[in-house]
Amino acid sequence: MIVVRTPGGVSLRLRPRSLAVGVTCVLLTLAVGVLALGSGDYPMSAADVLRTLTGGGTAAEEFVVHELRLPRLATAIAVGAALALAGAVFQTLVRNPLGSPDLLGFTQGAATGALVVIVVGGTSAMLSGAAAVSGFATGLLVYVIAWRRGVHGYRLVLAGIGVAAILTGVNGWLLTRAPLMDAARAVLWLTGSLDGRGWTHALPVLVALTVLGPAVLAGAGPALRLMEMGDDAASALGVPVQRLRLALLGAAVLLVSLASAAAGPVNFVALTAPHLARRLTRAPGPNLLPSALLGALLLVVADQVAQRAIPGQQLPVGVVTGLLGGGYLIWLLAAERRAGRL
Repeated sequence: MIVVRTPGGVSLRLRPRSLAVGVTCVLLTLAVGVLALGSGDYPMSAADVLRTLTGGGTAAEEFVVHELRLPRLATAIAVGAALALAGAVFQTLVRNPLGSPDLLGFTQGAATGALVVIVVGGTSAMLSGAAAVSGFATGLLVYVIAWRRGVHGYRLVLAGIGVAAILTGVNGWLLTRAPLMDAARAVLWLTGSLDGRGWTHALPVLVALTVLGPAVLAGAGPALRLMEMGDDAASALGVPVQRLRLALLGAAVLLVSLASAAAGPVNFVALTAPHLARRLTRAPGPNLLPSALLGALLLVVADQVAQRAIPGQQLPVGVVTGLLGGGYLIWLLAAERRAGRL
């Protein structure tokens, strides 16, 4: 255990293995990011990419890197980190390894807002705003339905699954009401895509991570570890369980809503990244920071696979994350069965 004391008097405890996993994720994300910035119809070497990032590129290189490729990379990093951090928070709060925005209705809620804008007609900015607002409203609805002298994990899961089922039906109906071209656009968005993403998509998620990330990591991380022992035990140790759960759910739902608004409902990142982080770090607790760093790496890698897997054709990134996430869960099920735990 490594203890780091900040100038403000805050002590941070770091496990060597968790630190190694986090540093490795950062380095791999940077390496894949440089590769992504140099790949495409206008190829550039790693040296050219680094020179352009520091302001020494040609006019063409500056345009390709700063206007076309860097916003997409920043969106992938921000969306992956936001989804994974939110997923780790959800799984800890509901004490269920399947507690994920994909299953609790929040991404479906964001999709409903986006589909309404597509059906009635609206700009891309209106679509993103509607997705963020409706995702947050869905989180509030699930919380109200699950409330009964407080909110407990199993009620939250049941309420989320019920709301998700209803919204899935609503979304299917909205697709049938959309014009053919708009329906095709909606299906692409619903799959999860980073195609054509600019700074207007990346900045809201980056700002939310900058504001909410440190608050969740430093302010709520220790309390989350106590809440894993149960509400009664955490309350006995002085944790304001209901207030903290409400604040964390609000932060996580906001991260998911903004991420969905930026890239659509990208599946399995919020579910898979926390699982992988726990297996890699082998550390107890929510593993919030390793989950966020691993989520960013997963989405950046998935986006590269989506762009390069089929020559001459780009896949939506949600297709790749679905294949990777589903494959991982099947492998995990087989491994648990071989170990005799299922």
